[in-house]
Amino acid sequence: MSSPTEAQAPRTSAVSANAPGGATSAKTQRISALDFTKGALVLIMVLYHWINYFIGPDWGYYRYLRFLTPSFIFVTGFMISNVYLAKYDPCDPRLPKRLFTRGFKLLIIFIALNLARLLIVPLVGTGVVSESLLDVRNIYTIFVSGNFQVVGGKLVSFSILVPISYLLMLSGALMLPYRLYRRTFHVLCVLLLVSSLALEFTGLESANLDLITIGMLGVLAGFRPISRVDDFVRHPYLLGLAYLGYLVAITIWNVPFWLQLIGVPLSLMVIYLAGISGGCSGAIGSEFILLGKYSLFGYISQIAILQILAVSLRHLELGLFVLILSFVAAFALTIISVEIVDRLRAKVPSMDSAYKAVFA
Repeated sequence: MSSPTEAQAPRTSAVSANAPGGATSAKTQRISALDFTKGALVLIMVLYHWINYFIGPDWGYYRYLRFLTPSFIFVTGFMISNVYLAKYDPCDPRLPKRLFTRGFKLLIIFIALNLARLLIVPLVGTGVVSESLLDVRNIYTIFVSGNFQVVGGKLVSFSILVPISYLLMLSGALMLPYRLYRRTFHVLCVLLLVSSLALEFTGLESANLDLITIGMLGVLAGFRPISRVDDFVRHPYLLGLAYLGYLVAITIWNVPFWLQLIGVPLSLMVIYLAGISGGCSGAIGSEFILLGKYSLFGYISQIAILQILAVSLRHLELGLFVLILSFVAAFALTIISVEIVDRLRAKVPSMDSAYKAVFA
């Protein structure tokens, strides 16, 4: 969800990356493919949240969308090594500062959004808000374990921002030892992986630890040159067969952590393959890329949009027409909100500065 390209003027680079004749650099095209992947994740997340609001939490097929949340943090980790470390030298003091500042901003955004939710939700009646967020147990759940299913109910929203912020700040802190030992991230990833699997084996799971571990796997994946990544995913039949095996596995065993370690990169490779195989071209591809550049804003706006739709349509019976209307409106309004912000940034310098101050 975090992206260094979000701070750039987006539409021109997205379109030029697909210009005929290969006039642009490969690097621009590769960034476009990553943005395409993030944009696809944003739209799939709209589907996920729409189901949550209009179908309900008891929908029997959530397991097939469980790759979504960890996919965002995997992509964040990938971009730390593949984009940030390509832009900054590891010895550049701006790099750890950039990563730590970015992570800290996400944590502040998470807190601010949930404080706003505490005030707004009771007024509009869009759901149940915990009355004891300052309870020590709830604070531990939010900022340490991340095991929201244990406490029940909707304790907070935008919870993925917490482990993403931790991953960014942790990566910033690791830049100093990384200068001395280039396997620093590899060693830490192994330690995190062993800890997560050990906790799962003993029944003492930590969702935040699991997500940070998946994010660190993304960092390791990002150390590979993007050309090697492209070559690796350009085997559609093998990739399709592996993904089919993953679907069979989660149908049988649900989605334990060890299966997420397989399913997240597999799902991302399928989406990324669509991007490098022509998905980035044309008007639809440009919209996906634009959504990817504004992935954090798109993630936040879609939840607000679905809250409003839920309130507006709740007096109507959830017939087929209402379901279709809410579904189309959720997708359309999310795209429109991103388009509006993109155009405002291009035309109003103060809006561009405000966006960068919050999201960049």
